[in-house]
Amino acid sequence: MNPPEQSFGFQHPWVLFLLALLPLLGLLRGRTGSGASVTFSSLQILSKLGKQTRPRWAGFSYPLPLGLLLALGIVALARPQHLDKYKVVKESGVELIVAIDVSRSMLVEDIPYEGKLVNRLTASRAVIRNFLRRRPMDRIGLVAFAGRPYLVSPITLDHEWLQDSLSRITIGLVEDGTAIGSVIAASAKRLDKREAKSKVIVLLTDGANNSGNLAPVTAAELANQLGIKIHTIAVGTPGRHTIPTSSGPLSLNQEFDLETLRGIAKAAGGESFMAQDIENLEKIFDYIDSLETTERTARIRIDPTDMFAPLVVLMIALALFRSVSQESWLRRSP
Repeated sequence: MNPPEQSFGFQHPWVLFLLALLPLLGLLRGRTGSGASVTFSSLQILSKLGKQTRPRWAGFSYPLPLGLLLALGIVALARPQHLDKYKVVKESGVELIVAIDVSRSMLVEDIPYEGKLVNRLTASRAVIRNFLRRRPMDRIGLVAFAGRPYLVSPITLDHEWLQDSLSRITIGLVEDGTAIGSVIAASAKRLDKREAKSKVIVLLTDGANNSGNLAPVTAAELANQLGIKIHTIAVGTPGRHTIPTSSGPLSLNQEFDLETLRGIAKAAGGESFMAQDIENLEKIFDYIDSLETTERTARIRIDPTDMFAPLVVLMIALALFRSVSQESWLRRSP
């Protein structure tokens, strides 16, 4: 891995224009102030007073800390940063999109997990989260779908962002339905023209296609022409279930269209699976994790590092210096 390229910059560079106003501070200070508090009959008397009060340069030193204080404050507000723009890393040659069903039937609580039954979406998110941790060098995207597809995260190597995005996938993200053909087409469009040797869609659903204008198998055939492989996973158990709603439990009869899911996988060179518990779902993703990969290099962006903290410390030191100096050897005579 090569060291990151480094440069320096400001997050808010326009703030630095305020530095141009600082010279006005000295001008205004020379033209304003209160009148003399003591009247002398002779300027000669005045010249003899205060000769030992402070050094000759003290008149300049007194406003200087204030000017520095303001200058440091302006620079700190501009947010100086080390801009570690990019670094080169080794990564897998596989690019994936995980397409997750968020129709309301995913609220059915029929998946055993950690000693209790959880809904299908909760179980799916937990397994996908572990899957992401095992593939840190893969570029992965997340698409949620119900009545239509919804891009949750573009294809990225930033897995911290992916984990955060996964937490945002909830039921009701889009209108209800199951548009399997549409989500395949949308995911394939995202993967098309990518440079990876292996492009994969992992489609996780608990229902049959009932929305959208594109037939699922037709969409899979088109994806296959683009060199995209599709694995399908049916999650949950068939039969009658209830789901929680705002008006109380709702009963529904769930049947999986396994024939269509197998047809999708066959048309796009993948495999079809069914998971009725968390262990099965983990094994399926373990298998997908074992896909052949091709190593390649990539340049990824690194977040900038803020540098304003030392400026704040220096500002505090100057403020203390100015406060002490005004009360001691830089004090003015009457």
